[in-house]
Amino acid sequence: MLRMIYPYLVQLHRWLALVSAIPLFVVIVTGLVLSFEPVAQQAQPVRPITLADVEAYLQRFDPNGQARSLAIRTYDNTMTIGGAGGSVVIDLQTGSEATTTGSGWWDIFLTARRMHETLLLDLGGLVTASTVAMLIIASLGIVLGWPRLRNSLRAWHQCVAWVTLPLIILSPLTALGMVLGVTFMTGSPGGAAGGGGRVSMRDAVKLIAADHELANLTSIRQRGGRLMARIYVGGELRGFAVTPTSLQSLQRNWPRLLHEGNWGGVIGPAANLLTSVALLFLIVTGLTLWIRGTRRRAARAGARATLSGRRGDVRPSAPVA
Repeated sequence: MLRMIYPYLVQLHRWLALVSAIPLFVVIVTGLVLSFEPVAQQAQPVRPITLADVEAYLQRFDPNGQARSLAIRTYDNTMTIGGAGGSVVIDLQTGSEATTTGSGWWDIFLTARRMHETLLLDLGGLVTASTVAMLIIASLGIVLGWPRLRNSLRAWHQCVAWVTLPLIILSPLTALGMVLGVTFMTGSPGGAAGGGGRVSMRDAVKLIAADHELANLTSIRQRGGRLMARIYVGGELRGFAVTPTSLQSLQRNWPRLLHEGNWGGVIGPAANLLTSVALLFLIVTGLTLWIRGTRRRAARAGARATLSGRRGDVRPSAPVA
């Protein structure tokens, strides 16, 4: 049965890859850029971030206590305070308002993320469709059989696909989980967090500083009517609900955690980097193989047409009288 449908599976594998090649290329390249973000986020700041400094910044730039978000980017040495009236970026080295958003890495990561999710053109549906296509292509690759160990481009294409197969499947699978809202979290989004009541940004920072280095804090934001903080703990970006009296650890959102590579210190980012490189290799080699095959088929068709023309030009000899 498989032998009968094998040529059709090959054609489906090939054409799915061709049709989705451009959006997949953009998604993979931007994913490669974003694989460096967790490493950059865990970089140590040039100047230690102390509770006194952050409190002074909040007192100066948010005297009325209306801040709704706070983000620390150690790789840019900046802290951003967001409120109803806009946001202000603070240079952590000088303590003054920054004229730019930092060294530029934030702009690079932000642009890469927007391209990764929507291609910068509000085309999230196309990205999702391409992600589904990637899963189908990978599944067809499994059905098409084991690679042949030869020193050829086709063999390298197949070997790289099989060696990195778990990563190639996990990446689009977790992406679809994020799109569909799959978290594997039980109960309410806040988990076991209790103790209602509004928490000011200053109180939230004090609670976090009591147990964690502020350099490991990436953001504090309103989520579902309460403050949520994201903090690196042991190389993993964990979520916490901020209550008036304590921090409550939230359950892990496994699809997001795995897809973004925010786990295992440098292991998660390295796995994402390897996945992106492998997928780029497969796209480039797959297109190269298709171009080569198209040229060969065209050359064979031309040769057959030439041979047929030559045969048609042959005239039968006249009968001898």
